[in-house]
Amino acid sequence: MCLKYSRNKTEAEDNLHDSFMTIYEKIGQFNFKGSFEGWIKRITVNTVLQKYRKDQHLNVVSENTEDEVEVDTEATDVSLSTLLGYIQELPHKYRLTFNLYVLDGYSHKEISELLGTSTGTSKSNLARAKAILRDKIEKTKINIA
Repeated sequence: MCLKYSRNKTEAEDNLHDSFMTIYEKIGQFNFKGSFEGWIKRITVNTVLQKYRKDQHLNVVSENTEDEVEVDTEATDVSLSTLLGYIQELPHKYRLTFNLYVLDGYSHKEISELLGTSTGTSKSNLARAKAILRDKIEKTKINIA
């Protein structure tokens, strides 16, 4: 989970440590409603996002969503590890939005609340992340051919 939201392994290890410290401090607040795994996941995501907010990594971008682009990875020869590497290379706000929406199933409304942005910004960040990934995948396909 932490590696998915981090730029590299070292940052992921720091995020994991911070998350476990928060989990340890708040274990008494778990009231057995829902799964323990889900509770830990929520704390981990919130801990990482709080760190990014504190470090000013999340900046608001324009909310122009006219140029939304879909990424078709069905017919590519890009390996999963390559694709995950591309995702980790995305700028912070795009990577976080992409992971929350595509990989973790959050809605744009939930993402906007977590990141302190508008739903339009969430949609715009997702579209830009997809466009960047599409370009990287296209370049990979050209290099393979």
